[in-house]
Amino acid sequence: MARGTVVTDYMGFQGLLTDEEKLVRETARMFVNEEVLPIIDEHAQKETFPIHLIKKMGELGFYGPNLPEKYGCAGLSNVAYGLLMYELERGDSGLRSFASVMGSLVMYPIFAYGSDSQKDYWLPKLASGDVIGCFGLTEPDFGSNPAGMRTNAVRDVCGKWRINGSKMWITNGSIADVAVVWAMTDEGIRGFLVEKGAAGFSAPQMHGKWSLRASVTSELILDDVIVDEDKSLLPNIKGIKGPLGCLTQARYGIAWGVLGAADDCYQTALEYSLNRIQFDRQIASFQLQQKKLAEMVTEITKGQLLVMQLGRLKDQGKYSPAQVSMAKMNNVNIAIEIARTARTILGANGIMGEYPIMRHANNLEAVYTYEGTHDMHLLIIGQEVTGIPAYRN
Repeated sequence: MARGTVVTDYMGFQGLLTDEEKLVRETARMFVNEEVLPIIDEHAQKETFPIHLIKKMGELGFYGPNLPEKYGCAGLSNVAYGLLMYELERGDSGLRSFASVMGSLVMYPIFAYGSDSQKDYWLPKLASGDVIGCFGLTEPDFGSNPAGMRTNAVRDVCGKWRINGSKMWITNGSIADVAVVWAMTDEGIRGFLVEKGAAGFSAPQMHGKWSLRASVTSELILDDVIVDEDKSLLPNIKGIKGPLGCLTQARYGIAWGVLGAADDCYQTALEYSLNRIQFDRQIASFQLQQKKLAEMVTEITKGQLLVMQLGRLKDQGKYSPAQVSMAKMNNVNIAIEIARTARTILGANGIMGEYPIMRHANNLEAVYTYEGTHDMHLLIIGQEVTGIPAYRN
């Protein structure tokens, strides 16, 4: 059976979807089956991103689809957005990461914090894929503590700002046309739109990764970069809540996305176990293998119901960042465990590129850490249920 023909749906998950949400999933699933699965292993092996898919994804409305139609976006529900992330990560975490950064970390802050002129100029270009964006928050010495950032921006003459600093682990950085850069100012943390080609701005690509190999990861270097306040400064946000608000959007998409990777691993292991013969029997007939498969489909099902409820709450404006943390933490953790378990069912074949499992497993190790580590999400939930912040003095 060809990959991508079966949808894991043990509890009638799809019955909870609207017709529009089903169409979004079917469209994304077809795209991944036809455009991504045939080529993604080669890109991962060569450590390249399938750049030729960027415009196609824009034409299909994959960037910022839950933002308003007036900016060239689809105006879809947050559940539909989540389903899109699910299907893209079924292809590869790098593909979902690209779309997630575009929508949640570049388009969202421009939409939520930008001026009308910034929104009108940038959002349609980003939605179509004509322009690529990246998000600069994490620094070499500050990941889980963004309030300690050293990148700084100071007011210069005649409505200008001067930015100095560096950012690390930036998805899309080297191919981005615009970067949302967060910097410390005398007013607190502020966001700036820094365009490619600005004097003093560079984005060298990072190589040698064992995870997210089919994704562009970069450093951002800002050496006396001068930007115009009117064009660059995001006027409607000050303080740490700005970048954290963006991270909440991205974490929501990740909570859905990793289920796609888990689903691909589970379906691969299930099909393999039904076709692999040992001791004159399908290995699916052995109790230990059935235990593994039963536990995998159970965790996927629980994860699906968790993000479905979270998505409905988000659409109603009733969700909390800690609820997003729970979904991100839980679903990434179970996805990693499912990938590892699926690999054991395939045995030695599980490490080969003709199967997706080792690629997903390696990718998920990075996803486990980025957009908030597993431990930090535990502490976020802990603070919400106890009222005590354990990660501060």
